[in-house]
Amino acid sequence: MATRADLCNAIRALSMDAVQKAKSGHPGAPMGMAEIAEVVWNNNMNHNPDNANWADRDRFVLSNGHGSMLLYSLLHLTGYDLPMEQLASFRQLHSQCAGHPEYGYAPGIETTTGPLGQGISNGVGFAMAEKLMADQFNKPGHDIVDHYTYAFLGDGCMMEGVSHEACALAGTWGLGKLVAFWDDNGISIDGHIEGWYTDDTVGRFKSYGWHVVSVDGHDADAIQKAIDESKAVTDKPSLICCKTIIGKGSPNKSGSHDCHGAALGDDEVALVRKEINWPHAPFVIPDDVYEGWNQKDKGAAREAAWNDKFAAYAAAFPAEAKEFTRRMAGELPADWKSVTDKIIAETNEKAEKVATRKASQNAITALAPELPEFLGGSADLTGSNLTAAPSFKHVSGKEPGNYISYGVREFGMAAIMNGIALHGGFLPFGGTFHMFSDYMKSGMRMAALMHQRVVYVLTHDSIGQGEDGPTHQPVENTSGLRYIPNMDVWRPADSTETTIAWVAAAERNDGPSSLVLSRQGVAGNKHDAKDFDLVRKGGYIFSDAANANVIIIANGSELSLAVDAAAELTAAGTKVRVVSMPSTNVFDRQDKAYQDSVLTPGVKRVAVEAAHPDFWRKYVGLDGAVVGIDTFGESAPGGEVMKHFGFTVENVVKTVKSVL
Repeated sequence: MATRADLCNAIRALSMDAVQKAKSGHPGAPMGMAEIAEVVWNNNMNHNPDNANWADRDRFVLSNGHGSMLLYSLLHLTGYDLPMEQLASFRQLHSQCAGHPEYGYAPGIETTTGPLGQGISNGVGFAMAEKLMADQFNKPGHDIVDHYTYAFLGDGCMMEGVSHEACALAGTWGLGKLVAFWDDNGISIDGHIEGWYTDDTVGRFKSYGWHVVSVDGHDADAIQKAIDESKAVTDKPSLICCKTIIGKGSPNKSGSHDCHGAALGDDEVALVRKEINWPHAPFVIPDDVYEGWNQKDKGAAREAAWNDKFAAYAAAFPAEAKEFTRRMAGELPADWKSVTDKIIAETNEKAEKVATRKASQNAITALAPELPEFLGGSADLTGSNLTAAPSFKHVSGKEPGNYISYGVREFGMAAIMNGIALHGGFLPFGGTFHMFSDYMKSGMRMAALMHQRVVYVLTHDSIGQGEDGPTHQPVENTSGLRYIPNMDVWRPADSTETTIAWVAAAERNDGPSSLVLSRQGVAGNKHDAKDFDLVRKGGYIFSDAANANVIIIANGSELSLAVDAAAELTAAGTKVRVVSMPSTNVFDRQDKAYQDSVLTPGVKRVAVEAAHPDFWRKYVGLDGAVVGIDTFGESAPGGEVMKHFGFTVENVVKTVKSVL
């Protein structure tokens, strides 16, 4: 019968052998955290290897994702469908065992981790979602939402500022079902960390409102005692500080940065085998070790018990059970299309002249009653982003609700929303000024990478926002977001386009959407109903002329400028087509026949957007022109700034004439 030491050493062996075979990777963290991992996965986590997605499973996040072989070893050993040949192809093309854990590559990987600090922040999102779903669905005697989030993190996660943003909010919320384990090994890539990391981490987390306990990370009994103590503290998240030896088991490289980010070497691997009494060949696990790790029967029993609990819940509360199932599956309400078609039509009929940030709030207000999964929020800019609807109730963790004040924590908000989306049951959206999407960019990129449905409400979208000046006036940001693969960026020109963009973002189940919105008012356009589906194609003919000589492409607040310029050109005998392109990403996914019907090949083109011009070269070509801005803005009323930088009818007309 395998001993606990054997079970832990299986992790050490698999991790060092996979890294050695790949000649690339990070063996130190898995070898140092083996005892922590065994206690958590074998004795505390509620999970089922045969169904990695059952709703009430505990969530696990490896925030120090460079130690990915720890997670792959755990998944393989406990019985998930991750064959040994996948571990043996670690870091190779098309392996399920990528260099860092990638969501969707293998069952049991709850989130993509790698950029340090984001994993623990995702974990905060998981725990927040658990709390909110419990608030909304649990009934007396029927706790169908009742699970923990366990997170491992290292010194690098602690150093990254996003961990401060998310963990501070977790303390404010009192997330008692979040238990984090800090691998306190004192080593990062550059060596011993005392030269650059001397924080009082215990004091820091206590100041956030966390329960904190310190243990020997190689003492299984002490780790279990700390977990029991942490679970008893139900009104605070817990940090278990685990003092460990990085690369434990390596005679010559443990305790140093030599085992942090590089293979141990064949000679050292052989010495480790002797040191830990592991005589087995690489990628060979004895049957008794597999038996000691196997969680398949236990996991099936756990899920079966929950299924019985849910069946009793469904019998007592059938409507709530149906709604819970729908939301966890990420499905839209059955009457979604008819309801949203009506909302779009009513918005179009009003054709209000409002800022698109206000049009966005109107859309949120209309959609909120139809989408109980809506979970809104803002990074301390609710009154400017206009992200709150009258039906929303503010939630701080102390009281249930569906609107979150994230505080001035843009990056934390983005990473937390990823965790909420991954958990299931919610459609999270968060607002900030578009300029500060720079702070969010890495989290936004991760949402796109993981194909998560998250919506970003980015207001004050250009130099037109005015008096706050160039620090608050985005010039390059819209193009930057468009370059993120799998990110849909919408910059609507009026209230109808804004509402359609919101509907499209809610319907999208394979990635995030950014809504780039104006501070200033825009024209109120009434569209033909046939145009609604064309708006959803990302670009369409707004106004036309037979055998047009030139096409003006515009979006956002500049569409009305293009329309007015077209009118002046038409009066002078130039035949002009105006194309509204609220989403270049969506337009680029249309078939070539549709694209050519909008942007007729051979016709000269001019693009107009209060943003950096270079992006638009792909549409206008070298013989076209762009009315844009390639400098920083100025502080003045928005209209004056726009005029100063050439966003006038006169300049658009002049630019069009220059290409003809």
